[in-house]
Amino acid sequence: MSIFDLFRKKGSASIAKERLMMVLSYERKGLPSNFTDQLQRDLVLLFNQYPQLSTSSIVIDIKSEGNRDQLFISIPFSDSRGG
Repeated sequence: MSIFDLFRKKGSASIAKERLMMVLSYERKGLPSNFTDQLQRDLVLLFNQYPQLSTSSIVIDIKSEGNRDQLFISIPFSDSRGG
């Protein structure tokens, strides 16, 4: 892989492969197909009480590396600078 591969637009085959890998990962872990949607709704409800966080921009991803699956959750800080 070269540095230029990072800037290359993903084709539909690559996107389909990623989605299939995610579905297979969910099935292997016994998770419902809408797991990330449910988790995102729960996190929004939980973190709405913290104005420092931007709950509208929460990103959830499950990544597989070898035989290990990892859950990545990104909850960015809000841009507002109250004070």
